[in-house]
Amino acid sequence: MKRILSIDGGGIRGIIPGMVLLTMEQRIQEKTGDSEAHLSEYFNFFAGTSTGGILTAILLCPHPDDPTKPRFYANEALDIYLKYGPSIFYTTRWRRFLSKFGLLSELYDGKVLETILDQYFGDTKLSELLKPAIMTAYNIELRTNHIFRQQKAISHGDARDFYIKDVCRATAAAPTYFSVAEIFSIAGIRFPLVDGGVFAHNPALSALLEVLKTYDTFKIDDVHILSLGTGIAKNAYNYEDFKKKWAISIGPALVDIMTSSSSESTDFFLKQLFRSVKKPHNYTRIEPMNVSSISTSMDDATPGNMQKLVSLADKVISDNDRRIDGIIDDLIADREQKRDTSVWNFLRRG
Repeated sequence: MKRILSIDGGGIRGIIPGMVLLTMEQRIQEKTGDSEAHLSEYFNFFAGTSTGGILTAILLCPHPDDPTKPRFYANEALDIYLKYGPSIFYTTRWRRFLSKFGLLSELYDGKVLETILDQYFGDTKLSELLKPAIMTAYNIELRTNHIFRQQKAISHGDARDFYIKDVCRATAAAPTYFSVAEIFSIAGIRFPLVDGGVFAHNPALSALLEVLKTYDTFKIDDVHILSLGTGIAKNAYNYEDFKKKWAISIGPALVDIMTSSSSESTDFFLKQLFRSVKKPHNYTRIEPMNVSSISTSMDDATPGNMQKLVSLADKVISDNDRRIDGIIDDLIADREQKRDTSVWNFLRRG
């Protein structure tokens, strides 16, 4: 079984999958008796969009003293929200006022996020991640999807390799929230990119296609996907209100509609695909079904809402307790039997 971990976008709502990841890692450590067990050791392939891309990069970041070992554990990945979320999503009243009337193209200062990403990753490169992974973005000039591929960074060298801090800045450049990320490959090639959520808010389908494309001997029924969502807000938008507002002021609503519809479509397609091969349990989606208890804005990092997000994440874990335990048992069994090690080592060599 080839196991994919996929994490959606969602801004500060990344607290939800972050807590699921922490719970999974802690349970693996308890069940194996290995206090240093790391989640990255138990999946073969990773995918992330926006906030999910940042989580993915943190989990796969190598330790500076031993590049075969992880630098961060799941609790440190969660910290990027609990410790730094209020700073990332802080803006002045004046800036919010200017943004409301279209006098600023983005609400938040991207330099704050860039400083935090630099603290986490320094000059670590995409090619140096511990496992095969993809993170999504969109090139606004070429009008094409841009997928950061760890394997392509290894096989194609500096032209397709990037600093991880730049990859994370690009995948999280949500329109109207952060400015377009103008980043450069290690070879100096320029890429103007925005958040991958514009086409793959849920990157699980992109991950599946990447695996099947890379090795056409693999079939869908050989793959298990654990897809972690951040919750879909079913906000209703009034037609008359949309007509009367400034174009820039409805930007966040358009981002919400676009990302929610993208995520729902991906979830539907994957369910149908796995049912068609009579393997419906090979695709597991974990996300909150009801988000009425929280502010669903991806940038609401107020103390009150963050506490509500933690409570909602705890409920998601409780509601999915048996599913999570079952997945962990399977992950441990796979690792103990050393399944798929050789083929994925070959994949890593490109």
